[in-house]
Amino acid sequence: MSDSSSDLATQQQRRGFWLRTLHQWHWISSAMCLVGMLLFAATGLTLNHAALIEAKPQVSNHRLSLPAPMLERLKGPEEGHAPLPASVSGWLSGELSLRLSGKQAEWSAEEVYLSMPAPGEDAWLSIDRETGAVEYERTQRGWISYFNDLHKGRNAGPAWGWFIDLFAIACLVFAITGLFLLQMHARQRRMTWPLVGLGLLLPVLIALLLIH
Repeated sequence: MSDSSSDLATQQQRRGFWLRTLHQWHWISSAMCLVGMLLFAATGLTLNHAALIEAKPQVSNHRLSLPAPMLERLKGPEEGHAPLPASVSGWLSGELSLRLSGKQAEWSAEEVYLSMPAPGEDAWLSIDRETGAVEYERTQRGWISYFNDLHKGRNAGPAWGWFIDLFAIACLVFAITGLFLLQMHARQRRMTWPLVGLGLLLPVLIALLLIH
């Protein structure tokens, strides 16, 4: 076998190896980020047209009176940030169907206040340290708002933040392997680089000419 034939066979083997590797990473990353991409694409549309989507917030308000033994437990710090005593948070959690264990509260001389925002909703709880009067209010803005807040990572907690980071990495792998696959198939697909260039040029022109 001539040297040129040997070199051609080596190049084909190398090309075949990289094609298989890139295809493998490409489909794995696409499978991992498929559902996330659908979610973020759909909520991108809803966020972009938020003014056209009518929201009907539902507000619920509850008033309770803290039992005297529980009220005694609030003779803690005069001000600052600290969780509610376990017995108080346990009683309130049972009465209001909340998860208050470990949540930081704002303590002042007059009241204990907890802000409890979550995706698609806002909530707060106030306890009068003198009378034991408890007021809890929750505002729910619906499923669209819930998913919009997930898109922005708003009040979704650290676990969702980690998911967004992993999802972003999977998207990067998907895009980069796709770019290399485009390069390897570009000879057979003449419109590859014009389309890639258009995908780059279009947002740049809009940013430069139409965003003020």
